[in-house]
Amino acid sequence: MDMESALAALSALSQSTRLAIFRLLVRHEPDGLPAGDVARHLDMPQNTISTHLAILTRAGLLSAQRHSRQIVYRACLSRLRELMLFLVKDCCAGSPELCAPLIATLSSCCPSPESCS
Repeated sequence: MDMESALAALSALSQSTRLAIFRLLVRHEPDGLPAGDVARHLDMPQNTISTHLAILTRAGLLSAQRHSRQIVYRACLSRLRELMLFLVKDCCAGSPELCAPLIATLSSCCPSPESCS
C-alpha cells in the first residue's frame, strides 16, 4: 500500500457513520449484508447509507456484489490488512519484539483475511 491509498482509506473511515458501517460489515464477514440491512442495523435512511457505502467502496474498503435485486456489501479484509501493515511497517525502530503484542492480537482476531473480489 502506498501513502495515497492509505490516506484514501483513512479518510473514508474518518467519519462516524462510515466507520460504523465498516465495523458492522467486518462483523458480518464472510457473508456481508445487503445495503437495506446495513441501513436497518444503523437505523438510517437507505439513501444516506448508499452514499457512505459508495465512498467506502471507492476507497477499496468494501466490495459489492449484485444478487438479483440486492447489492451485498462485504468488508475487504485484505485491504484492511494492507492498511494496518502500512501503519506499523516501520514499527518500533527495528525492534520487532516491541510490536509482538500488537501483531499477536491482530493475528488472533484476523487469522486469515480473504482477498477482496
